[in-house]
Amino acid sequence: MSNEVLLTAEGLNKLELELEELKTVKRAELAQRLKVAISYGDLKENSEYHSAKDDQAFMETRIQTIERMLKKVRVVESSSTSKVQIGSIVVLNDIEMAEKIEYRVVGPAEADVLDNKISYESPLGVALIGKSVGDEINVSAPVGTIKYELLEIKV
Repeated sequence: MSNEVLLTAEGLNKLELELEELKTVKRAELAQRLKVAISYGDLKENSEYHSAKDDQAFMETRIQTIERMLKKVRVVESSSTSKVQIGSIVVLNDIEMAEKIEYRVVGPAEADVLDNKISYESPLGVALIGKSVGDEINVSAPVGTIKYELLEIKV
């Protein structure tokens, strides 16, 4: 399982779209940037050329990374609202702050805290897996232990 890349169907679609854009749109844009930069002459002192080459190397690495991930992907979806699993959407109550927050538990490749997607390997993700509505979740953090109550599990 350690070689598998776990993604939700939404995460797989997002990755496939990113790969398609990189291979078509972004490659063409970089090729044009390189063509223009080369036209400036002397490549040793040409910052536009070096910048475009760096961007090209980064993009090609990202393409290879995505292609490797897609070869090992396993799509997971939550099918139960009784226990938290990969793909579950959870509604938590931060007991100390008295705030509700909603997260989707996903694989590491799909995690994006800004989009409220947390990895099942993160401290909170580890604490959530297997829990049921009403359970108290304790997560160790640099500021101390954070306590949550699991209010709801959605699929």
